[in-house]
Amino acid sequence: MKLVAVVDEENYITPLEFGSSIMLIDDATKEIKEYENPGFGAMHGGKERAMAGILSLSPDAIIVKEGTLCPGSYFMSKGRMKYIPVEEEKFDEVMKNLPVIKTKAVSELEPIMYQE
Repeated sequence: MKLVAVVDEENYITPLEFGSSIMLIDDATKEIKEYENPGFGAMHGGKERAMAGILSLSPDAIIVKEGTLCPGSYFMSKGRMKYIPVEEEKFDEVMKNLPVIKTKAVSELEPIMYQE
């Protein structure tokens, strides 16, 4: 399973436009690759630009917290990957709990997770 998470410089899971990096995790090989986030810092359309970059990596799922996505980025990705809601704040915590976290993947999110 290939998972993505958007993180800031301190490795906190962030809304799509606030994270400088997109982390791609290959669960099979345990390899982690870091990509520049094309939506980072954009005041308008940042989440959608970030999602376009994420979709170009063809992940199976994205790690999300409330507010990570907006309606536009959610509907861009719906049906193309799954969503893994997490309580963890930092990427390291997500990685430590990955075996359990990846079992929580869902095809749809509650609107509270992506509303603005």
